[in-house]
Amino acid sequence: MSFDTLGLNAFLTRAVADAGYTTATEVQMRAIPPALQGRDLMVSSSTGSGKTASFVIPALERILAARADAGKKRDAAPQVPGERPARYAPNGPRILVLTPTRELAMQVAKATVDYGRHVPGLRVATIVGGVPYGAQLKALRGPLDVLIATPGRLIDHMESGKAMLAGIEMLVLDEADRMLDMGFIDPIHHIASALPKTRQTMMYSATFAGHVGRLAQDLLRDPERIDVSSHTEKHADIEQRLHWADDQTHKNALLDHILTEKSVDQALVFTSTQRDADWLADRLADMGHRVASLHGGMPQGRRNRVLQGLRSRDLRVLVATDVAARGIDVPSISHVINYGLPMKAEDYVHRIGRTGRAGRAGLAVTLAERRDAGMVHSIQRFTTQRIPAEVIVGLEPQRAEPKPAGAARPPGKTFNKPFGKTFKPAGRSFAKPAFRGDR
Repeated sequence: MSFDTLGLNAFLTRAVADAGYTTATEVQMRAIPPALQGRDLMVSSSTGSGKTASFVIPALERILAARADAGKKRDAAPQVPGERPARYAPNGPRILVLTPTRELAMQVAKATVDYGRHVPGLRVATIVGGVPYGAQLKALRGPLDVLIATPGRLIDHMESGKAMLAGIEMLVLDEADRMLDMGFIDPIHHIASALPKTRQTMMYSATFAGHVGRLAQDLLRDPERIDVSSHTEKHADIEQRLHWADDQTHKNALLDHILTEKSVDQALVFTSTQRDADWLADRLADMGHRVASLHGGMPQGRRNRVLQGLRSRDLRVLVATDVAARGIDVPSISHVINYGLPMKAEDYVHRIGRTGRAGRAGLAVTLAERRDAGMVHSIQRFTTQRIPAEVIVGLEPQRAEPKPAGAARPPGKTFNKPFGKTFKPAGRSFAKPAFRGDR
């Protein structure tokens, strides 16, 4: 379906064309028309599917329609000489988007500005933790169309009386399952209770089972369910590989070999903890890689600089935790490497979705020790796909591949390529840190 057939305002079709898009993706085709009709939506869609545009475009359409309606009311109102025309704009923003992380909030804000580039005077504010309050307070005091926020910082501004939400016409919960996993269920209920009951609500989530489904029942009215893709999709543009490592030293050698391959354009390496991310980034920097770490314990300004370095290709390798990497959209990421396995099987799907974007091919490599066998098997059950186990000549594991009970699995494929030099900076310990704190 062409965007021209969706009946969008000319400002929006022009912006979409400027961005290089002519045909809507499946989630956009299925979500935009009912969203334009004011329907509440429950949407499941994979990363890289264009889901952000599927709610940003209807939000901008609502803003344009409201402005046109306000203009008609001003024109029809009797004018008193010497007095200003009556205002018909609400106090505060019309659109509220809640996201689980700062990075995802920034990505949504960028998409809103891009698709709204021709909307006259569009005002967008981002309210997230880890940044000074001053600029956020200034943004909340002025005229505002779209407010994009993480729940915790938004509640801070609500309690101080600075966030005016009485005029919200559309609420979007992006990656609702992730927000609930991070403990935001009570803050979401608190925020929703402060919004008009007549609002339109759109929820985006990988799953609507359990507590996410109950939240949808509480917040949505007669929603339309849109399930574009699931965790069992085949990820046609992403090749998946599994390398079994005997121990930490073996895993480091596997990582070193992969990162020295010429096929690596940019790599995103996932760790399980913040400390692991900093430790591994330091190790790779000592080896000469252009690398930085990214995690939730870093100040927002530094995180922004790291992401800009990745987008500008100043960085070739980014070492990140799940929380920090949520929402990263850099098409040049050719490799995702699971150095530390995720805590939940569904996070594996989000991780590998960071590569193979914008029609490009990607490679997702998992480096697993025997203690990770349970999570590997959970991931394969969750995705209903087997991750092919492979070995690299010169780095073959000495221990037998773990097998699930009662299962016979074929031997892994062997790469007939020589093993390059393994680097080990002098004076550094390669023992895995014992700290297993917050990711």
